[in-house]
Amino acid sequence: MAQVLQLTFANAAGSTMTININDPKPNLTEAEVNAAMQTIIDQAAFSKEGFLFNVKKSARIVERHVTAIDLIN
Repeated sequence: MAQVLQLTFANAAGSTMTININDPKPNLTEAEVNAAMQTIIDQAAFSKEGFLFNVKKSARIVERHVTAIDLIN
């Protein structure tokens, strides 16, 4: 089962941005996720049209089952 950690941020203009992190470490805690998101905000890492993404909107781990299909050439 593939897992993706999705961190969603918002800015004052009402835009949102989601960062997807493949294969997050097992047993990730809420405190670790909050701290990581706060670091991204504190570093002013992302903006759009002059508005910093400086609001933690959501965080979630998404699990999906992936089945590869062999293709015949």
